[in-house]
Amino acid sequence: MQQAIMSTTTLDTPRLPAARLATVNWSACALALAALLAAPLFMGDYYLHAMVLAMIFLLPALGLNLILGYTGMLSLAQGVFFGIGAYVSALMSIHFGTSFIVNLLVAGLAAGLIALPLGIPALRLRDTSFVMCTLGLVVIAQMVSKNWVDLTRGDMGLSGVPRPRIGFGDWAFTVVQAPEYFYLALVIAALAVLGFVALIRSPAGRCMVAIRDNERLAESLGVPTWTYKLLVFMLSAVFAGLGGSLYAHFSTVVSPLVFQAYYSNTILIIVLGGGVGKIPGAVIGSFVFVAVSEALRITPELRMVIYGIVLLGLVFVFPQGLAPLFERFAARIAGFGSNKEVAK
Repeated sequence: MQQAIMSTTTLDTPRLPAARLATVNWSACALALAALLAAPLFMGDYYLHAMVLAMIFLLPALGLNLILGYTGMLSLAQGVFFGIGAYVSALMSIHFGTSFIVNLLVAGLAAGLIALPLGIPALRLRDTSFVMCTLGLVVIAQMVSKNWVDLTRGDMGLSGVPRPRIGFGDWAFTVVQAPEYFYLALVIAALAVLGFVALIRSPAGRCMVAIRDNERLAESLGVPTWTYKLLVFMLSAVFAGLGGSLYAHFSTVVSPLVFQAYYSNTILIIVLGGGVGKIPGAVIGSFVFVAVSEALRITPELRMVIYGIVLLGLVFVFPQGLAPLFERFAARIAGFGSNKEVAK
């Protein structure tokens, strides 16, 4: 009798249908993609240039979001692997004349393979020691790029990196114009986001979250935590290497400046400002913060001061980043229709 009464009892606040929320999320993704596809029709070359940079930095930001948001390890070495990808792609295209697709894939693979021997000792460390170790990698990368003159040409850098060439034979064309770069970056960024989503929604992704929440408990349940952390460290480097390759062919110049802490800091700001451990976090952060940085070029003297004030304001107003704000907005839209149905 008690079970029958409980089965007929309804809660005051109805549960939000997951299917409705998923529909809202996919609809928002479709609208955002449609807006991006139409952007070259309404934007000039300068704004397209800024959006290309946003999509380039989105790639290493996805890697950092993977290792920080889904495994709980803060790495400051994303800029290192970004630079490695840029140098590998530039050297291959200059000395061997390989195609852009080959350079892109090899740059990502090279960054991941270099991360393997670096991650084996680094991941034995914990918390702040691991952060300091990754910061040390930044310093080492800067010194190697400046002093290995025979390979990197030192401070002179590598210039004349060929523009991306897409296709085969008579059907191949060289990417030169800003709209062409924009669509190329959009395709690569979209594929990277899809790969990121597929990874974190897989059983491996659930193991990563378990390690982040309670590493000892995950290990006691049979999860090979150290192996997973090493794989995540390598995968985050692969994302950064892909971004570096695209950057090299976009700027056509690669120098030791690419290993500066500025790049690692920018990637970190994108992830923290967008929302750590959130699927749309890196996407939102890359477009918002690159847009803010470019918009502040109108005041070069106060640019960094205003940028710092914006970051401080964001920390106090949106301490968890911008992604939760968009998620709450989507949930409210999805719940609006269901609330009306319950009212009837």
